[in-house]
Amino acid sequence: MAIEKRIEERLEELRRRKEESRLGGGSKRVEQQHAKGKLTARERIGTLLDPDTFQELDPFVTSWAADIEPGSTGYPGDAVVTGFGKVHGRLVYVYAQDFTVLGGSLSEAVAEKICKVMDLAIKNGAPVVGMNDSGGARIQEGVVSLAGYGELFLRNTMASGVVPQISVILGPCAGGAVYSPAITDFVFMVQGIGQMYITGPDVIKAATGEVVTHEVLGGAESHATKSGVAHFSYPTEQECFSEVRRLLTFLPQNNMEDPPVFPSYDDPERTDDVLAHIVPDDLVKGYDMREVINRIVDDGDFFEVHQRYAQNMIVGFARAGGRPVGIVAQQPLYLAGVLDINASIKAARFVRFCDSFNIPILTLVDVPGFMPGTEQEHRGIIRDGAKLLYAYAEATVPKITILVRKAYGGAYVVMGSKHLRADVNYAWPTAEIAVMGPDGAVGVLHRDALTASENPEELKGQLIQEYRRRWANPYVAAARGYVDDVIDPAETRPKVIKALDMLQNKRDTMPPKKHGNIPL
Repeated sequence: MAIEKRIEERLEELRRRKEESRLGGGSKRVEQQHAKGKLTARERIGTLLDPDTFQELDPFVTSWAADIEPGSTGYPGDAVVTGFGKVHGRLVYVYAQDFTVLGGSLSEAVAEKICKVMDLAIKNGAPVVGMNDSGGARIQEGVVSLAGYGELFLRNTMASGVVPQISVILGPCAGGAVYSPAITDFVFMVQGIGQMYITGPDVIKAATGEVVTHEVLGGAESHATKSGVAHFSYPTEQECFSEVRRLLTFLPQNNMEDPPVFPSYDDPERTDDVLAHIVPDDLVKGYDMREVINRIVDDGDFFEVHQRYAQNMIVGFARAGGRPVGIVAQQPLYLAGVLDINASIKAARFVRFCDSFNIPILTLVDVPGFMPGTEQEHRGIIRDGAKLLYAYAEATVPKITILVRKAYGGAYVVMGSKHLRADVNYAWPTAEIAVMGPDGAVGVLHRDALTASENPEELKGQLIQEYRRRWANPYVAAARGYVDDVIDPAETRPKVIKALDMLQNKRDTMPPKKHGNIPL
């Protein structure tokens, strides 16, 4: 009986300690968190993961500086909850900063807990989802807390291209803390509660005199539309976590796996006659490229990334015949789909992600060229446009390109052309491939004749038609093998799916090297 009593006492102590750890900063601070419209760290993990799959790690780890609050003996687990669980039945590692414990500040113990799950993720090949809600480095620990951030940044870098990394911004994320999410693959933010900035409004006011609010400076709206730091923003935490779960369905567990294939109930042989009528005859008239995408992919299901940033470029995930595919496309409704600095960087980053994780790339091209003007030139469009070129040339995953309408100048080469090792290049009959648009080309080639003509407009119209007939059409490129076939737009979906099937065992390599020097 004495032995059983001791066992029960020990089990009771375990239950008490576990309960103490689950309380975080206490019921009062939990109420304060809820009053701000925010979930607690454990509630967030429960919302993300499949029910009853979370396995916590390090619930008893305590900061060595546990006495920084009057009367405090420390908080078991400190200011982060870590562990692993499942999303749609697949392993995922998670950590959620706990704002109820000392404002979620990062201590040496917190950093060690996060590093442990990141190390496990790398060793076992599974994604990491980090939930950020923190006041930053724990001031009372000084340089030790800063060292903790350095350890995190190192893990983020080592994990990059090995396992998918997702950051969810659910509160303040300031100073050096922002660099961990910035290294990860995708950043989600919740509107009204998530904020990211290097220096806060008070420091900015003291340094420059500029007055700005937390939300305007680093809120979800600013980062989703202006800086491009946030790939996704949503009004509620529940919606945000639902979309994180959706994103994970397109991604492999690690860089050694192929992305998950799901049964498709959308006929792979389905044709769509509407596609032939979406593109206007007028080359300068816009249309919505998303309609083209939705009619090609399985069930019209397109998961767009960076939807409100650099809107002249569309990137995102979909499935074709059940296979995940990364899509890169111009958006003629916005700046005519021109390639500018932001669009080039947006697409380059996405292409490199897809290549890191074995996701085939489907490119839909309708590009008039690179954005002209001193503002773009002085900001470095040469360097940033080269990033996109570099990304396509470097990518060894299956690459399929559809020339939908125009592709002029260097922009034709950059957008997944055959010259950058694309595997299958198709063109619609509406495609125009040329050094420049017919109007500009005729103006250069026939300047003298147009100047001398009594009716220059009529002559120019004739010359444009002749230029299109001789040069600006897909059959010239097809005659050289730069385009593999000119296809009926209605047949685009089955053509893409057959190409993906054909390329499923593709093997391609880069020359041996430590790494390339992308034009950053």
